[in-house]
Amino acid sequence: MAEKRKVDRKSLLAFTPVYAINPRVLLGYVEDLNVLGAMVIGEKPMEPNTTLTLEIQFPDDVPEIKNPRMRLPVRVAWCKDENNRRYFDIGFEFTELKPDDKEVIEAILRRYEFRREIPPSKVE
Repeated sequence: MAEKRKVDRKSLLAFTPVYAINPRVLLGYVEDLNVLGAMVIGEKPMEPNTTLTLEIQFPDDVPEIKNPRMRLPVRVAWCKDENNRRYFDIGFEFTELKPDDKEVIEAILRRYEFRREIPPSKVE
């Protein structure tokens, strides 16, 4: 599959549930995130090009964030089953991101991004 991503996704080290709104149903948990969208791991597949509103429940221990619940209109960009076929990777594209929402996502990424840094080696 050719890489089409415009912005690198960042894996999160935070338990971040994602819900559909009306009715409120748990869809899964954020695996990675950027300001354009999110990949969620869920138990049920979703049809690509479906539009809906998500509620993402970010951790509440980030001082820059006044309200850790974010509601965003999205489009299901893709959905594929994981290797064990019990879970699905679902790609959501944010279709309307307000400046405040972007700031929240950036604050979450600064706080919870999984960094794959290798510590410098000691030269003796």
